[in-house]
Amino acid sequence: MAKTTVQSKPTRSLKDGPLLIGGATAALLLITLWYFSNPWPDFSKNPTNPILASDGVTTAACSAGSSPAYDLLHDPPNTTFYDDPSLSYSIEKPMKNWDEKRREWLKDHPSFAAADGGSGDRILLLTGSQPSPCSNPTGDHLLLRLFKNKVDYCRINGYDIFYGNTFLHPKMRSYWAKLPLIRAAMVAHPEAEWIWWVDSDAVFTDMEFKLPLRRYKDHNLVVHGWAHLVFEKRSWVGLNAGVFLIRNCQWSMDFMQVWAAMGPQSPDFHKWGRLQKSALPDKMFPASDDQSALIYLVLKGEKKWTDKIYIEGEYYFQGYWLDIVGTVDDVAERYMSMEKGVDWLRRRHAEKTSGRYAAVREQYLKTAGYGKGSWRRPFVTHFTGCQHCNGEHNPKYTGDSCWIGMEKALNFADNQVLRRYGFVRRDIGDTSQLSVLPFDFPSGEEEDY
Repeated sequence: MAKTTVQSKPTRSLKDGPLLIGGATAALLLITLWYFSNPWPDFSKNPTNPILASDGVTTAACSAGSSPAYDLLHDPPNTTFYDDPSLSYSIEKPMKNWDEKRREWLKDHPSFAAADGGSGDRILLLTGSQPSPCSNPTGDHLLLRLFKNKVDYCRINGYDIFYGNTFLHPKMRSYWAKLPLIRAAMVAHPEAEWIWWVDSDAVFTDMEFKLPLRRYKDHNLVVHGWAHLVFEKRSWVGLNAGVFLIRNCQWSMDFMQVWAAMGPQSPDFHKWGRLQKSALPDKMFPASDDQSALIYLVLKGEKKWTDKIYIEGEYYFQGYWLDIVGTVDDVAERYMSMEKGVDWLRRRHAEKTSGRYAAVREQYLKTAGYGKGSWRRPFVTHFTGCQHCNGEHNPKYTGDSCWIGMEKALNFADNQVLRRYGFVRRDIGDTSQLSVLPFDFPSGEEEDY
C-alpha cells in the first residue's frame, strides 16, 4: 500500500487549450460542482505522520545552503549518455539503466554531486501553460504574476525552474502534457534529484517553507491527497495530480511509461477510460485522465509502484484556495505580532541570507500547526476550478471571487519578497498601493505607517 497521510484539493482540466490549469468541459464542471459542495471530508480515521522541523522545512535544517557552487564550465570530453545517438527525450521510448547513467554523469561532474553533500536535495521545478495567448483579457497578466511567484520562491530557496509552453507530444495535451515535459527534463537535468511539477494556477504563499525531503527518503513519488478517499471510497478526487514531486531515477522513468500508457496517444485510451470509471465510482466522465490514471495505479498497480508512492496530507503541499484566502489576513497579523516581540526577525538582511531568518522564525512556529486550522502561512494555495486563462471558472464561484482571491494570495506572497527590497503592500487586496517599509518594522512604533 502507498504511504498515506491526508488532505488535498483536486483540480482537473479537460480542455485541450491549457497545459495544466483546471477543468473546463461541461462534464468536469458537473464533477467540480458535486465535489466542492463538501470540500473538506472527514479524514479523522486516517493515520498521520506529523511533520517536523527536522524534516528540512527551512534552509538551516537542510544539509546545504541555497547557493551551491556548481562548476558550470566543467564538461569533460568523457563519453556520456548524451553521446549515444539512440538517446531519446521522448516519453514514448523507454529509458534503460538511467540510475547508472546519472551516476556516471555525476562522477564526471563532481561539483554537482558534492554541491548538496550528496543528500539529494537538488530540485528542478516545472510549470507551464498553453502555447497560445489566453482568451481571458487578464489571463496573460495573471500567468505572468503566477510565474513570477514561482521564480521568486525558487530564487529564494535555491531551486532551478523551467517554464514549458509547448506540447512535447502532439497527442498529449491539457493535463497529460506534463508527463512528456517531466520525462525530457529528467534527461536534460541529471544533476536534479527531484522534479517538482506545480500547476500554473498554484501560488506559493509561504516563501520560506522548504519541502521536507527527509520524509520522502524511501519514496519516489509524492502527491497530495486523502488516504481514506483513495483506499476506502475509491474516489477519483482522492488525490490531486496538479502538484507532485517525482524522483529523477529509473523507477520514475518506468512508472511514467506505465502512467502515460493510459493517455490519449495510446491505442487503449478508451479502454483505460472505461476501466477507470469502473474502478472509481464517482468518476462521471468516460475519458481517461492523468489523475484517475494515477489513482488507478495506486489502487491496482504492482507493489513495486505502490510501495514508492507517498500520499502527503500533513501540511499544505497544496491547499484549496477557498479554505485559505479568507485566513491570510489573520495569518499576517499573527506573524506581525511574532515579529514585534523578536528583534532578530525585524532585522534588515540580504535576500540571499533569508534562510537564516526562516530558521529563527521556525522556533516560534512550533505550536502553529500545519494545514487547515493552522496559523502558519499555507505553503501552496491552489486555485482549482478558477480557469484564469480562459475565464470560464466553476459557476459555483460567485462573481470575481477567483480573481480577487488570486490577487490577494499573490500579494500576500509578494509582500514576503518585497520586504527584502524595502517595500510592502499595506493592503494585500490592493495591488496598486506600495509603501516604503519603515526601519525596524513592525516594532510597534509606526503609527503613521
